[in-house]
Amino acid sequence: MLSTAALRAHLLAARLAGPVATSREESLRRYRLFAARDPRVLLGLEPEYDWSFVELLSLMGAKCGVSVDPANVSGPDVIDPELTIAALHAFADRLRAAAQDRLPVLLGTGHPHRLLGFYAALASALSAAGCRVLTPAHGRCIDITTRFGVRTHRLAYVRGIAMVQAPGARPSVSEPGAHSHSPLPVRVALGSAVESGGPLPGLVIGDHGWVCGAGQLGFEAIGLGDTDDPALFVGEAEGRVSVAVPLDDAVRSGYYRPLTRYVLNRACLSQ
Repeated sequence: MLSTAALRAHLLAARLAGPVATSREESLRRYRLFAARDPRVLLGLEPEYDWSFVELLSLMGAKCGVSVDPANVSGPDVIDPELTIAALHAFADRLRAAAQDRLPVLLGTGHPHRLLGFYAALASALSAAGCRVLTPAHGRCIDITTRFGVRTHRLAYVRGIAMVQAPGARPSVSEPGAHSHSPLPVRVALGSAVESGGPLPGLVIGDHGWVCGAGQLGFEAIGLGDTDDPALFVGEAEGRVSVAVPLDDAVRSGYYRPLTRYVLNRACLSQ
């Protein structure tokens, strides 16, 4: 089993934590947008509290380890690896509980080219433990607002993981789906499950709109968030996201494999 010390070393070496690729400028920009309730950064969350920029900065310092000094405005942002490890422990605890109760699960990602392998390993392990991995609304078309205007995407499942595929795209192993922050896919998936009378997820696992959108609808949700994703951590602070793990969510896909092993071992799940 990968030790906690080895995991910490890997987090820093792979820049999953410590100084990360996400810039301080981008994080601060998105905190300001969140404080203004810009839907592009709310990720489907409807905050109960009117978070100011300063309050968000303080929260992200506590949840992620970023500098709380508003005068620090440039360079790489920073994630405290100790906070990442503590959140991974809580994440693994929720996986273990889901497996013990054999809960139906829904997994979805807005970073399929980076995180598909991580989530697919979780889906496989949960399925082996008796959890049903749900795939509602497979193939459904969804209109998503992008920087280029409204574009119709298709909801697809690859290795049990939900994602959206762009119009006209030819998915490949390296690019199975499109990058997306939208909460619309999880709303469509959950709405379809409700309408069909099929099983509803006892746990939603993912990132971006998959976590915040599900949490806002009252489903238990856990996931990964970068320093420029304040919605996940606000959701956790307000009680609609059970676990938000701070880490860089866009490094090379292979760098997440040690995290997969660590989480599954701690959750007492086979790979």
